[in-house]
Amino acid sequence: MWWIRSLLIISVVGCWSIFPSKVYGHHGLPQPELSAKAAAVIDVKSGRMLFEKQAGKRMPIASITKIMTAIIAIEHGNLDQKVKVSSRAEGVEGSSIYLKQGESIPLKYLLYGLMLRSGNDAAVAIAEHIGGSVEGFVYKMNEKARYLGMENTHFENPHGLDGSKHYSTAEDMAQLAAYALKNPVFQKIVQSSVITVPWPKEKWKRKWYNKNKMLRLYPGADGVKTGYTKRSKRTLVSSATRDGRQIATVTLNAPDDWNDSMHLLEYGFNHFQEEKLVSKGEVMKPVSNSNNLQMRVVASRHFTYPITKEERDRVNVKPIITHPLSNVREEGVQVGFARILIDGQVVGSVPLETQVVVQNSQEDTMFYEWVNLLASVFERGE
Repeated sequence: MWWIRSLLIISVVGCWSIFPSKVYGHHGLPQPELSAKAAAVIDVKSGRMLFEKQAGKRMPIASITKIMTAIIAIEHGNLDQKVKVSSRAEGVEGSSIYLKQGESIPLKYLLYGLMLRSGNDAAVAIAEHIGGSVEGFVYKMNEKARYLGMENTHFENPHGLDGSKHYSTAEDMAQLAAYALKNPVFQKIVQSSVITVPWPKEKWKRKWYNKNKMLRLYPGADGVKTGYTKRSKRTLVSSATRDGRQIATVTLNAPDDWNDSMHLLEYGFNHFQEEKLVSKGEVMKPVSNSNNLQMRVVASRHFTYPITKEERDRVNVKPIITHPLSNVREEGVQVGFARILIDGQVVGSVPLETQVVVQNSQEDTMFYEWVNLLASVFERGE
């Protein structure tokens, strides 16, 4: 019967080759199949990186560069102020909103042209207006990158055309996107599908449609920017909001970027849920005191964080008292903080403050003593 056993073994091996096992990646979750050479997914509110594929690799990024250009202009400029178009802006190569030298266009309209139509001429006009020159503006871009902790990013220009020292990573661009999306002006611009813009010395208005097809392809999509050069290939930063929670994705050198982004958004929404890990007023440490007073240390605010189902049992909250409790006689005094850890890694913290409970009767005192006892037994982080 040896030949039967051999046949069964061959059959099993053949089945494994036909039906390969799932590949598990970041956080031990099934890894989505992507065309992108590099990718990242970030929870916008918390900044937690939910997925990474070659996310720290330096690569050309094309026009998603304009996310940085836009947020700097919004933070440093007057949106209603008119920007005079130079010959350098008119003559820049690549995608354009067809600016002409000498035109004066309000900054807010140039930002729409920058982000919806990817106008390289708009990028140069904005850079010269905000930075005094393109070179001055690029200095601001790199300064902002350092401030945001984008350690593997360097900009050479405000539009993203290829340059030997113009690069970033999926991780860095995800961090930038999360930062920019918290700005309501930026969010309003990038979620716009179309805008009609009055133009100086013209009888008709210009109508710009957003090149970002994700706004039409994916329910809840609300940003952010497309990109392409021969060297970078297709790049895309996308965002979407579901049930009040916003996620952003980055794909670099992705032939199938629209589908990649939709898969990554589904990955983020389906595998991670925002959960309250600490509640405001949650008792962290009971403290006995005299003069008919009982005091406890509580969290002064909520802490929510996106986690997987598997991580729920691996959350640990560690209270750290930095102020002598024996010296505290008032409520609302900050006496330390609580670290929130997942798998031993700190993911956040909340301030701790005192809360005084005044006892009015012996029954109240006995009841509070039981509360103290239970809090001691189940004290967080012990």
